[in-house]
Amino acid sequence: MFDLRQLVLSFISYVLLQHEEGNYPQAVFQHITPVNKSVAIVGAGSAGLAALKNLVGLPDELRNGWEIVLYEQRRDVGGIWLPDPQPVHPPDLPETPLYPLLHTNTPVPTMTYPGFPFSPGTPLYPSHEYVEQYHQDYASHFNLMPYIMLNHTVLSSSWIGTPDKGRWEVTVQDHNGREIHKSFDHVVVANGHNHEPHIPIYAGQEDWLRSGIEGGRTREILHSIFYRKPERYANQTVVVVGSGASGRDAASQLALHARKVYHSVRSLSDPASGPVEIKPEISHFTSDGVVFTDGSTALDVDYVILGTGYELRVPFLERGGEVLVTPKSSEPVDYALTTNLRYLFPLHQHIFSLSNSYPTNALAFIGLPILVANCPSDAAQSIYAAHIIANGSLLDSREELLQELEASEDNLRSRGYDPYYIGHRMVDGSTFDYQDGLIDYLKARGALPDDGTSFVEGWRREAGRYQYLKRGWKRVEELGQQREWLRGVETEAEWADMMTRLDRWQGGWEMQHGLVFPEERIIF
Repeated sequence: MFDLRQLVLSFISYVLLQHEEGNYPQAVFQHITPVNKSVAIVGAGSAGLAALKNLVGLPDELRNGWEIVLYEQRRDVGGIWLPDPQPVHPPDLPETPLYPLLHTNTPVPTMTYPGFPFSPGTPLYPSHEYVEQYHQDYASHFNLMPYIMLNHTVLSSSWIGTPDKGRWEVTVQDHNGREIHKSFDHVVVANGHNHEPHIPIYAGQEDWLRSGIEGGRTREILHSIFYRKPERYANQTVVVVGSGASGRDAASQLALHARKVYHSVRSLSDPASGPVEIKPEISHFTSDGVVFTDGSTALDVDYVILGTGYELRVPFLERGGEVLVTPKSSEPVDYALTTNLRYLFPLHQHIFSLSNSYPTNALAFIGLPILVANCPSDAAQSIYAAHIIANGSLLDSREELLQELEASEDNLRSRGYDPYYIGHRMVDGSTFDYQDGLIDYLKARGALPDDGTSFVEGWRREAGRYQYLKRGWKRVEELGQQREWLRGVETEAEWADMMTRLDRWQGGWEMQHGLVFPEERIIF
């Protein structure tokens, strides 16, 4: 039973308050019914949108009376694909690492939420604007915007209760700077992991910087999160550190403008293009140069750009006392949720926190896996999380889940991987089996009907074996044949067929001309 009069009075006063703020999602108030479960999602990038879509898409009998709210600190959806409104300079951090010349490094059909392809005419490797629009189209198509509170920043979240029962006390700052305090049964963390740059410190770098100032030269060490336009470095000598996508892109783009570009990498499977000199890792700095581990030196360097990745942090949970930060830690601390800046643990299936402070379905993370195509991985995780939030009994006991996690980590060690170092990387091409495993688990527990099909479509697995797509599309662009290749391509099946034809076309051409390139498979 519930007090209808009190409910109505509370509803009216709350609506008046939110009308004054002018930004509360209408979907929360579609039904004046008692809330029997409340869920807060943090972040409206690919992970947050997937989480929201699959929570609101649960059958009515599962989510009747739920309150679902997504908080997004920025002005629109899209996550890292949404550009900064204006330039940002250190020590302030940009809202996104996005740079104007960014194009996808994987073909767009493989990047999609299942069943929702990119718009017809999208290039196979498009610029970031297409991906930004894709996320906005997804939110619009599935009517997600009424649930989303833009320009709302989650400041902290703390669990009040026992390991079996309680609530999350969440503090949010709205667009007017006002703090809002709300309680939720579940929190879904989907705010990405490209916000806190990892910045290594090298011996001698302060002497190098100081010598530049004393000599009247501009010298700077900055993380790639600040990299935007290569023209800024015209006629300069630049060292780019890191062989990830941002490091390769920066080195390739700078080669067209800088006087000299060195690319410092630990290993090189996909080299930067253009006149770039490859170097091993940086050993140290001297007052007049950068010394590499092979003893060679780069002199007259003006800039060092660090494509060295990001630290795995969850600031609002750290402020709430719910995440321990212990760099280089390699074991749980009393089963508290912990980050060593590379790995967040203990988590069930990279999703649910197994901290002994709250129920096993109280805190979920979407989007932690690395070396994946984000949208399909986020979708699989979100389907799994939504059903387990609806019915926590689908999970085994905390003790059994911890044993399962320990066995999984031991399996990685037996294959030569340290789980506390690789973190949430999907190694050895395991991303597809991981996604299928999540959905198969729900089918086995009766949460989803078993229709005999796999979650991961066969064409996605096949695309992971293509070697010639990227070079093939580059040749298509050079020949000006984009329209011909994209004509009539709308459905997922048509995109898949186009990729198959393109891979064969380019592979045949390279064989005919006796061309040999390093293997270049799609990484996910």
